Amino acid sequence: MDSLTQIVLGAAVGEAVLGRKIGNKAMLYGAIAGTIPDLDVLASHVTDTVTALEIHRGFTHSIVFSVVFAPIFGWLVTQYDSYKSVKDWSWLFFWAFITHPLLDAHTTWGTQLFWPLDLRIAYKNIFVIDPLYTVPFIVFLILAMRRKRTDAKRRTYNNIGLIFSSSYLVLSLILKGVAFTKFESALRQQYITYSDLDTRPAPLNTVLWTANVDTKDAYLVGDYSFFDTKPITFHKYLKQHELIADLKSNEKMQRMIHISKGWYTISKQDDTLYFNDLRFGTLSMGPNADNFVFQYEIVHDENGEIYFKETPKNPEDAKGLLQELWLRIKGN
Repeated sequence: MDSLTQIVLGAAVGEAVLGRKIGNKAMLYGAIAGTIPDLDVLASHVTDTVTALEIHRGFTHSIVFSVVFAPIFGWLVTQYDSYKSVKDWSWLFFWAFITHPLLDAHTTWGTQLFWPLDLRIAYKNIFVIDPLYTVPFIVFLILAMRRKRTDAKRRTYNNIGLIFSSSYLVLSLILKGVAFTKFESALRQQYITYSDLDTRPAPLNTVLWTANVDTKDAYLVGDYSFFDTKPITFHKYLKQHELIADLKSNEKMQRMIHISKGWYTISKQDDTLYFNDLRFGTLSMGPNADNFVFQYEIVHDENGEIYFKETPKNPEDAKGLLQELWLRIKGN
């Protein structure tokens, strides 16, 4: 999830663990702890694109990290804070650390919770930014923050925020299941033969859902809103994997394909090839849009080796996507 959401979750967890003993300080340290796992993004500044993608939501989002580093951070805090219980601080950091990847596991990218096993858990039932999850959480956290640490209403407000956000996650799983059956039904009615079907929520909501469908030579992409009155339509994206036939044995290419879980297309502009990660869609709701959220230029260096360079995003595309999303959510 986004940094703000993880800060709010960390603060709420910190309050639940230690708020009764140290008040708002528990929220502060919980918020800090809730952001620490995302420091893995700094890897992009010191390593290549493929390695940075592999590291992201890897070790720092694992149970191992939570268990090993919670007591270390707990001990460090006692070296300068007046509250000297290593056990309590370790417990706060552990729960702030572990709830971070547990929440991230519900997004499309997922988390390597059981690192060092090469297994990413991704339920794909909530977008990385979802106001319906975060905003009520913030409201109840602020209400709790304004109460004294001994006030019972403080714990009540904080618990309501935790319960509401968790219930929304459960609801999103149910909505995902309903959307999945709708896509299955549409594919069956349109006599489309496919080998795999992958669904995820559209940005910022859980009303509009998107499906990637794996067919022989192309991926089909469709969307469905719970307010739709017309049948689901699917748009075709040719795989064009043959364009990288001579690169299939390349180690970095194999790693990139593994990162994308096989959901990728190859496009060509002039003499330049691009690797498009289909899991995150495009910056437009229009049919056959090619402005993929995650698109990487395949670059050859002077030694004949390849590396991947993420293509820059146009801020105007994001603004246009918001307008298109609002119209599409309301139904076709």
